[in-house]
Amino acid sequence: MAVNKETVLTIATLAHLEMAPDQIDDQIDRMNRILDLVDEMQAVNTDDVEPLATPFDQVQRLRPDVVTESDQRDKLQTVAPRTTDGLYLVPRVVE
Repeated sequence: MAVNKETVLTIATLAHLEMAPDQIDDQIDRMNRILDLVDEMQAVNTDDVEPLATPFDQVQRLRPDVVTESDQRDKLQTVAPRTTDGLYLVPRVVE
């Protein structure tokens, strides 16, 4: 699948991004290179490769599940533009 100008503009619209006309060709090239890399990775035969979660066989030690810091929410939210009931208020981006 090759990315073209229409694809780039559609993605920009869906992501609410403003794209200057002189940026489109660069984005087409970048997206095509990403898709080429994905195709290259998908071409690798992994039939005889077992799934790997971690390269280490040993069990990792976990720290105790206890509070290590005091609640600093009020202090941290003083720099936020808008908060209510301890939550950050952000502009709506999904309609």
